[in-house]
Amino acid sequence: QVQLVESGGGVVQAGDSLRLSCAASERSVTNLRVAWYRQTPEKERELVASLTSSGSTMYVESVKGRFTISRDNAKSTIYLQMNSLKPEDTAVYFCAALYTGSTYIYWGQGTRVTVSP
Repeated sequence: QVQLVESGGGVVQAGDSLRLSCAASERSVTNLRVAWYRQTPEKERELVASLTSSGSTMYVESVKGRFTISRDNAKSTIYLQMNSLKPEDTAVYFCAALYTGSTYIYWGQGTRVTVSP
């Protein structure tokens, strides 16, 4: 079982940057496929970015060029660097992880990001 704890959310202005962190209880995140999702009351949970165990990344079109997903294996931590934030990025952001070859997804509790105009 993997426990995930997000941090780094907050209230910022449009154009600012934030870095979200997701600390995993797993000793190493190398073998995990990790991702960041976001959700608002108006929308279903949306996949924002993912990172496979081999290092391949994927981003939703709306954040390409602005967000970067990464991991620090030594710290068992996954990051989401968010630059040039827009009001439409306002959401609760969730960290997710699953073992390669598995379909079971572990979720964090979420961290709220609010971007004011």
